[in-house]
Amino acid sequence: MQFVDEITLTAQAGDGGNGSAAMRREKYRPLGGPAGGDGGDGGDVVFEADERLTTLLDLKYKRILTAQRGEHGRGKDQYGKAGQALVVRIPLGTQVFDARTGELLVDLDSPGQRHVVARGGRGGRGNIHFATPQDRAPTRAEPGKPGQQVELRLELKLLGDVGLVGFPNVGKSTFIATVSKARPKVADYPFTTLVPNLGVVSRGDLRSFVVADIPGIIEGAADGAGLGHRFLKHVERTRVLLHLVTVDPSPEREPLADFEALERELARFDPELAKRPALVALSKLDLPEVREAEADFREAMGAREIRVYAFSAATGEGLDALLDAVEAELAKHPVPARPRREPLPTARDRPHDAAKSDADDA
Repeated sequence: MQFVDEITLTAQAGDGGNGSAAMRREKYRPLGGPAGGDGGDGGDVVFEADERLTTLLDLKYKRILTAQRGEHGRGKDQYGKAGQALVVRIPLGTQVFDARTGELLVDLDSPGQRHVVARGGRGGRGNIHFATPQDRAPTRAEPGKPGQQVELRLELKLLGDVGLVGFPNVGKSTFIATVSKARPKVADYPFTTLVPNLGVVSRGDLRSFVVADIPGIIEGAADGAGLGHRFLKHVERTRVLLHLVTVDPSPEREPLADFEALERELARFDPELAKRPALVALSKLDLPEVREAEADFREAMGAREIRVYAFSAATGEGLDALLDAVEAELAKHPVPARPRREPLPTARDRPHDAAKSDADDA
């Protein structure tokens, strides 16, 4: 599936139906009177966060999201039917911005969270509301109010517990494929991974955590080099970082230099990332050159009071110790409790006067 993490689109809420200006024409009721019903309210455009989605691909080619308009009022006191709201499912972790001003409208970071991005127009009142002792047969009725139209920019930042960072060919894809059911592309050339991958690591007793494999980090990534900060933004959502380094003669990889470069790129992209809890792991321990470099790397990192976890995804050596350390670090930094969010009322849920006020203000 193609990974899409940023799109722009238009949300068009439904227009309100027109009120009716009808009169009663019934036998034995010579005075008749007004009988025009109200128009129905237009449908809202609503975004709903769905944790099963991981890409904005479904919306890439839907440039305009249009909700149903309200029906017009009719004679015999018949009210028009309200337009159906358009509920659009989007990935958990999507931020919605006003495309014109850049203002953040909502951050959909809770499963099932809903937000009305465009409100439907209020239906116009029929002439039954305008009868007075002086005018018992009014011919006036209100037109429906237009629904809101907004230009939106959607930006997805994946929600993962652990952000897996490292330079190309250090074994990130092999690691996530080994510890989870994720199946990223694995090959022996740089930039094999072109999109972030999510994998759920099960630890038994209903314990699990989500690892996000972040591609594209090279020297200058914070300035857009390689795949640049297009994917570095996904690291911001993770609670713990896992730095993967290794020794590789082709392309040349030296663990200490790689670790220092990673730290610089993350800090340049977002200074807060330099303060994020992090673990360091030396991968490809099954290779002789990595085994030889392990002691020196541990000593260098020990001088910085940083513990190193060495492992081999190919043989499984050291994997359990690394995953235990990751799980322990996550326990120190639990997910902050989020306030319960009630779904915002649609036009049909609100009292008529409140709906009218909102529509008039628009």
